[in-house]
Amino acid sequence: MRKSGVLLPITAQMGEFGIGDMGQNSRFFLDFIKQMGFSVWQVLPVTAIGNGNSPYSGFSAFAGNPLLIDLYSLDNLLSFEEIATAKIDSPYKVEYNKAKENKTRLLRLAFSRCNEEYKKNINTFVAENSYWVVDYALYSAIKENTGKEWYEWEYSIKLRDKKAIDNIRNQFKESIQYYYFEQYVFFSQWLSLKNYANSIGVKILGDMPIYISYDSVDLWINNIDFLLDENLKPTFKAGVPPDYFSKEGQFWGNPLYDYKKMKNNGFKWLKSRIEHNLFLYDILRIDHFRGLYEYWAVSPNATSAKEGKWEKGPGLALWDNIGLESIKDRIVAEDLGIIDDHVCQFRKKLGFPGMRVVQFGFDGDKHNLHLPHNFESNTYAYTSTHDNPPTLGWLYSLSAEDRSRVLDYFGFYDNDWGSGGRQARSTKQISRVLFSSVADNVIIPMQDLCSYGSDTRINVPGEPFGNWEFRCTLSSYEDIDVGFFMHMNNIYGRS
Repeated sequence: MRKSGVLLPITAQMGEFGIGDMGQNSRFFLDFIKQMGFSVWQVLPVTAIGNGNSPYSGFSAFAGNPLLIDLYSLDNLLSFEEIATAKIDSPYKVEYNKAKENKTRLLRLAFSRCNEEYKKNINTFVAENSYWVVDYALYSAIKENTGKEWYEWEYSIKLRDKKAIDNIRNQFKESIQYYYFEQYVFFSQWLSLKNYANSIGVKILGDMPIYISYDSVDLWINNIDFLLDENLKPTFKAGVPPDYFSKEGQFWGNPLYDYKKMKNNGFKWLKSRIEHNLFLYDILRIDHFRGLYEYWAVSPNATSAKEGKWEKGPGLALWDNIGLESIKDRIVAEDLGIIDDHVCQFRKKLGFPGMRVVQFGFDGDKHNLHLPHNFESNTYAYTSTHDNPPTLGWLYSLSAEDRSRVLDYFGFYDNDWGSGGRQARSTKQISRVLFSSVADNVIIPMQDLCSYGSDTRINVPGEPFGNWEFRCTLSSYEDIDVGFFMHMNNIYGRS
């Protein structure tokens, strides 16, 4: 089945509280893209965020991001006057610090008003999700009350001595209960939003970062599954060699999995993580999929990611433990960057579709897999991604010679290539070529629907600050040529 979708993180939705949320504006977005014939909404990870506000460096691989909670849905616990105190006049940019301060304040107030029925529902949620939420709440409570990361905690707590942990549970009982409440509210709202999307024929394509942060509940609890020394320090860290995004490579710094030990326990933790994400989303994109075939290991003392080396990943053994046949039509492999024939064959053997991004296609090689004439059907094709500039911004960044070559490829010969908004023409032509291609799936970022420039870019890989801040406004919807995209989905069989 040919289909198409729109990429927009929830944080980038409209809203009054400094950040997008899972409330009515997300439903408005779903109705809006559905009327144009789109049937997929791609979001970035909805799990708790970490350093730099990145959804790819969160302190839990399972817990939801409480900043995405819709305050209006808590009107049984909060008055409208109280909710109004959290409003922030910042429609164009995500205000993480202010949003966190305001939402935490109101969520704690709402928690203090939970009645017995509400508490009963929370207890049911905790029982059903005990495999992750119990540890998450404990970790969060300790971190809140000590102001320290787990590796700075008292030795007995850091190593999870049973007596010390039992004492902590009693000492921070109220804080732990709050974090249960927070996650109950998040998942209740998330499943409500997902059910709404499904009810109108839209599937949610989610994202799972391959690695976790060192400062995370997952590493504190499951450190045996990682490459650590006797002091629980990483012996190697994650990154990638030089590629399209960086001539020096990228030194991410995440701890790496000890796949040999994982294999001995049937990949228990990694399996539960993938299953959890398949519960969250209809379709799951696994970021840096190559790392499950072979991964780039960098010494903690290295000065550059170029000093790393390739090591073998779990390969097919991981998927043998998950049950491939029941999920292979729900997995998307992010196979961007340096991908050799061995990785391609690994992905194809699993049956997962890969990704193609037209911005990567113009290196002079006519056989480049990112050029639409080389697409295969089992593909998710993108005009751009959250890690790329929007298409119009990309065109502006090219030299006149390169831009002419790109526009020639897409059959655009008008001098007016640089207009944005509803009047944009060059970006629409690029979208048209993707819609008409053999790729079963086409994803267009919201900024490309609007034909916006590079000032609306979501993320610059390797840059630690100033990312994840883009938000659309009501005028963004007015900048979209609804009729054009409705026509594209219709004539190319994607409605």
